Amino acid sequence: MKRLTTLKLLAVSCIAAFAFTSNASARTVDEIKADGKIIIATEGAYPPFNYFQGSKLTGFEVELGDAVAKKMGLKVEWKSLSFDALLAGLRQDRWDLVIASFGITEERAKAVTFTQPHYCSGGVIVSRDGSVKTAADLAGKVVAAQTGSTYFENVKKVPGVKEVKNYPQDTDARAALQNGRVDAWISDRFVVKTALESNPAGMKMGDFLFVERIASAIKKGNNTLGAAYDKALAEVMADGTYKALSEKYLKEDVRCK
Repeated sequence: MKRLTTLKLLAVSCIAAFAFTSNASARTVDEIKADGKIIIATEGAYPPFNYFQGSKLTGFEVELGDAVAKKMGLKVEWKSLSFDALLAGLRQDRWDLVIASFGITEERAKAVTFTQPHYCSGGVIVSRDGSVKTAADLAGKVVAAQTGSTYFENVKKVPGVKEVKNYPQDTDARAALQNGRVDAWISDRFVVKTALESNPAGMKMGDFLFVERIASAIKKGNNTLGAAYDKALAEVMADGTYKALSEKYLKEDVRCK
């Protein structure tokens, strides 16, 4: 046990050291403005936050990212790829910023810098018939969640869960519930609301498993970009743009109170 703890600490130290020594290659906000374009990565498979309508990338976070970039005087080059590769690519300077419903956690904050949160939500429990509603109801059950998500990490902490199955996309985890391969699915409240609105039969929402703040991520220590992004986000939140986008996609204002 002591050996495992030491190895974990060593791994964290190596990640932190890598992040510190490689900050020089992260683009500053002045370099991004000189280019006129910010590169933002997202998943593209997480409606209503980021998803494809045909070949068009859209969603609450995509339109919000465009609006914030416009306030900064920038155009956006969007990248889409698997959720579990987004933060790794950020640390490798493949893009400037990630906006993909990442919950702020202590572990993630060791590897990246988070901006101010752009919404607050949390993971809810979903079952087919409503019989699995609370954390206590998960005892003895098989539960689905997305790989690399806070939903997966939090459900693993629930005592008595029989098995936690992880899936590469949140939609895969939902399909596992709908097809009867698992007893419950854990996902974001607004994602679940959207799923139930489009297909109300066969799934029922239960209680929150946990609550979290959601933010964009930038390269660790890239403070000039973080400050500029936060300023533009605050302006978007103040001028009515944020409220309009939030109500368009989520039917309510989802900013953190």
